[in-house]
Amino acid sequence: MPVGLNSTDLDRLDEVVNIRRKVKRGDLLFRNGEAFTSLYAIKTGFFKTCVTTEDGREQVTGFQMAGEIMGLDGIVSDHHSCNAIALEDALVCVLPFSHLETLSRDFPALQHHMHKIMSREIVREHGVMLLLGNMRAEERLAAFLLNLVQRLHARGFSQSELVLRMTREEIGSYLGMKLETVSRTFSKFSEDGIIDVKQRDVRILDTNALTQLYNPQPCN
Repeated sequence: MPVGLNSTDLDRLDEVVNIRRKVKRGDLLFRNGEAFTSLYAIKTGFFKTCVTTEDGREQVTGFQMAGEIMGLDGIVSDHHSCNAIALEDALVCVLPFSHLETLSRDFPALQHHMHKIMSREIVREHGVMLLLGNMRAEERLAAFLLNLVQRLHARGFSQSELVLRMTREEIGSYLGMKLETVSRTFSKFSEDGIIDVKQRDVRILDTNALTQLYNPQPCN
């Protein structure tokens, strides 16, 4: 939440976010086509967003963690455009969007903060487009690991160690890679001394090597 709000403003904001919802691992927070009414601030836990393709396959569109906002996809059409599924037991704060809009008009700092959140999502989607463009498998996985550890570090976690809440198959779906390619690339990174992998525990040994692998070309 933005800084600069006085105690009265914070009390009004607390009235909006006082609803908390527990989501068990594997359960839906919201589903594709469901009416959009609220945004969700993840307090604890990890989620994935996904859609079902015409041939029945699941396509992962993103991973979200504690400290991030979910549900922005529903603003444009008043309906959610994906499923949001908990990858572990989670707790979210429910933010009724109509109340947020009203408060944003009263609190410029809150409105500015919401714009920054939306902008960050646009930048993230642009990054995914780069991943799924002309990057090789090693570049895609390097970018994924760097992004994940940077987001976790911004929330107070280690800058070099992480626990993957998602499966190799889900990573492959997100990155546009086959499961075999994901596993093979993890193994290569490990053999090259870039990372140490023990099941879902990953320790980054050579951040510079990962950064050199992920080197997207700037737009002209």
